[in-house]
Amino acid sequence: MARYIGPKTKISRIFGEPILGNGKYLGKQSNPPGQHGASRKRKQLGEYAVQLREKQKAKYTYGLLEKQFRKTFDEASRRKGVTGETLIKLLEARLDNTVYRLGMAASRGGARQLVSHKHITVNGEVVNIPSFQLKPGDVISLKVQSAANTKITSNLKGKNQKFNWLDWNEKEFKGTFIAYPERESVPENIKEQLIVELYSK
Repeated sequence: MARYIGPKTKISRIFGEPILGNGKYLGKQSNPPGQHGASRKRKQLGEYAVQLREKQKAKYTYGLLEKQFRKTFDEASRRKGVTGETLIKLLEARLDNTVYRLGMAASRGGARQLVSHKHITVNGEVVNIPSFQLKPGDVISLKVQSAANTKITSNLKGKNQKFNWLDWNEKEFKGTFIAYPERESVPENIKEQLIVELYSK
């Protein structure tokens, strides 16, 4: 299963945002990666470069590679509504992202591992596909054996209350995907319209 396994801080320095972690090493003085750091003269980005960078940011944020991201975009363009907003909704409805949002893992990478190692069930059935698309009403929970494993349950933080499209039951280690989120509710700093413009060329 393909995924990015390179240096996370380097990616964060490219975009100037902690998109792959807590930003521990990303301060105000952090320079973009490159041999000459801040002393290197950097040209102002053109229209295509700005659009491409926004797509790359979305890919790294949600942990997708190009083929998978393009497939998600194509699905968003086929559905009714604003393509950019639909794209964000589909990315948020991924199982690994929802496990992360529910607080069952500290990162999307950790959530992906929980799913891949068959610790997560959807509506009572084990699902080990991180890209599995959830639908409103789906119930996500830890497998019974996993819920008895203190190494797993000790990492549970529980849902952050700002995610109003999710509901978390801390006693039962169970969450519900209530509805697709509205764009203004998703905290990621992604300009999805630039991605739409890029793929429309």
